[in-house]
Amino acid sequence: MTDSLKKIDLNSAVPTISLPMKKKTISWKKAALPLGIIVGLFIILGIMLLPLGGVIAKARVVATNAQGVVDAFKTQDLAAAKGRLQTTKKAMEELRSEYGKLKPLSFVPVLGSYIRDGEHGVNAGLSAVLAGEKAIEALEPNADLLGLSGKSRFVEGSADERIQTAVKTMSALTPKINEMAVHVDAMRKELSYIDPARYPTQIGKTVIRDKIASAKAVIENAANLFVNAQPLLINLPQMLGEPNDKTYLILFQNDKELRPTGGFMTAYAIFRISRGKMVLVKSDDIYSLDNALRTKFPAPREITTFHKGVYNLNLRDSNLSPDFKLSMQQFEDIYQNVSGRESIDGIWAVDTHVLVEALRILGPITLYDADFKKERVFSADIDKRCDCPRAIYELEDSSTRPVGYVRADRKALLGDLLQQTVQKALGVSPSQYWGKLFQMLLSEVNQKHVLAYFHDGNAQKGAESFNLAGRIMTASETATLFSYKEGGGWDYLHINNSNMAGAKSNMFTSEKVTKDTTITGDTITTKLALEYKNPYPGSDCGLESGGLCLNAPLRNWVRVYVPAGSKLSESKGSQSPNDGKPVDMTAYASLDKTVFEGFLIVNPLGTARLDITYTSPVKISDGKYRLLIQKQPGTDADEYLLKLGGRDRKKWVLETDTEVVL
Repeated sequence: MTDSLKKIDLNSAVPTISLPMKKKTISWKKAALPLGIIVGLFIILGIMLLPLGGVIAKARVVATNAQGVVDAFKTQDLAAAKGRLQTTKKAMEELRSEYGKLKPLSFVPVLGSYIRDGEHGVNAGLSAVLAGEKAIEALEPNADLLGLSGKSRFVEGSADERIQTAVKTMSALTPKINEMAVHVDAMRKELSYIDPARYPTQIGKTVIRDKIASAKAVIENAANLFVNAQPLLINLPQMLGEPNDKTYLILFQNDKELRPTGGFMTAYAIFRISRGKMVLVKSDDIYSLDNALRTKFPAPREITTFHKGVYNLNLRDSNLSPDFKLSMQQFEDIYQNVSGRESIDGIWAVDTHVLVEALRILGPITLYDADFKKERVFSADIDKRCDCPRAIYELEDSSTRPVGYVRADRKALLGDLLQQTVQKALGVSPSQYWGKLFQMLLSEVNQKHVLAYFHDGNAQKGAESFNLAGRIMTASETATLFSYKEGGGWDYLHINNSNMAGAKSNMFTSEKVTKDTTITGDTITTKLALEYKNPYPGSDCGLESGGLCLNAPLRNWVRVYVPAGSKLSESKGSQSPNDGKPVDMTAYASLDKTVFEGFLIVNPLGTARLDITYTSPVKISDGKYRLLIQKQPGTDADEYLLKLGGRDRKKWVLETDTEVVL
């Protein structure tokens, strides 16, 4: 190596070279104009937003008064509600006036949409208040009838006179109902302009969009309820015999022996109603009507296939269709051949649930049973002998227990009980029972324990619009109380069970339904499981021993109604009605639906299960799964579990027809 080679230190500092930088200058003259415009806009916007504080203050006053109206209605104080509503109306008018100061902001891009939404909301609120005023004007004359406190018009006179006065007063409801409809329609129109989608999902931890959508849906449903009640309310006086008398056949359906429309038709009563006054014309065992038939009708396929030892179509077995109107038309076709029949204007059906709920309000009723020569107490208290209300046990014991002699009128006691119940309800001060009974009746209608069919077209339309008519919703006849439309992207389910000679085993048997749906394009696949359980021991059903046969093997005819065009892929659990051997379910079209039909037996202390897999042509267009489930009348506390793609999404007890959107 030579000394000319030098070692380079790579860690030594590298010399830096400084280059001259060109200095930037800002042209304030050029920036002044746009900056001034922006500042000016903010100043103008700030001035325009100054009334917002006043709007918020006025809105708080409205909210406070509106809550007062709600509280007054909760305590059934009509006078207080009227006063609060007047105060709310004044506050709403002041709010609308104050909000008008923000109207210039409706032309501001983006912000204007929210300002217009607020205006629509205020207008909708005022329309709701005006509709409420008309409602109170309509309710005031009938405050006692509805159990509302306020100025009484029915404290004098007999119960019949009070009822007649109330029904006569109802005739004045029609103009008020029409006036309410104008304001309700205005409210719905204003709310239709508000789109929840333009609001954020949430701000911080506060949910925004879903709350707006939920509030809008609640109001829309309430408006729909009123619109659908309108035909019923308008026709109510006429239905109650004002001005012309009406005669109705009342059918008592025993839901402990479940049939398609709610229960085995065990007894009947005929009432004539004159301006609200109810007069019992006749009550008897349903068998007495069948014995009075002049003509015998051959049993249809449903009876010969699933019933035991029945070869004729009797009145008591004629409610074979799950559609109440169709079943009652079948009933009347046979009823026309009854000797000495009464002409009727329609048919009402009630089940044991209504009786028990009425006794829960009215208290026990004691009647003498001439057949067994003893008094029976009918109450809503649980009887340990059947783990059911005592009224149910006493009725079954009186009508079902075998005796060593012929009883021509096994179920006349039921007619006496119905008559005593009506007399006890009407023979007291209206404030004592009427309000509670009216509210109970609305609940029972909602749960489909009360059904009605009328000859008069307007009355029938009113019953159908209020979901009182027990119809299976079809493409041509869909109650507007629901959003459901056949073929409009909606799934559908109705499960109909029929106890065909299985004693009163529905009293002891529970049902659980699991629907697991998978969505693929324009088709959905459903795995449906129906689980039945009877945890109670069997009854002594021997005729010689004189035992009360309540819990016996349940012979259950099952029909599952699903969207038209559905295809059955697989079924498991269905049995032959003759020998109990496994068989496949059958499929056919009925009531604009596809029906899967099967049969199974549920033994005491036993379980049974149906598994069905099927596909349905349901088109999901907006990413939302929509399902209407129609409850079978007479059923109570059936459990439902809804799954999507195997994941649990909703679990509840089915109490009424229910729409689900996921």
